[in-house]
Amino acid sequence: MKTTILMSALAFCAIAPMMTSCREKGPAEKIGESIDKAGEDIKDAVDPKGPVEKAGEKVDKALGN
Repeated sequence: MKTTILMSALAFCAIAPMMTSCREKGPAEKIGESIDKAGEDIKDAVDPKGPVEKAGEKVDKALGN
């Protein structure tokens, strides 16, 4: 009985941090996103997007993706 309770408590302690999320972006995540955007901008300068791809991105942005 005690081992079942102990194992349940340990499983909860291992899973609980994965279930929480941060709503605010940290400085490293903001820097990473700016680097990603810069890479996309360079790619778009070399190989511009077509009208369908641009429309798809607008839909994604409107839906919050």
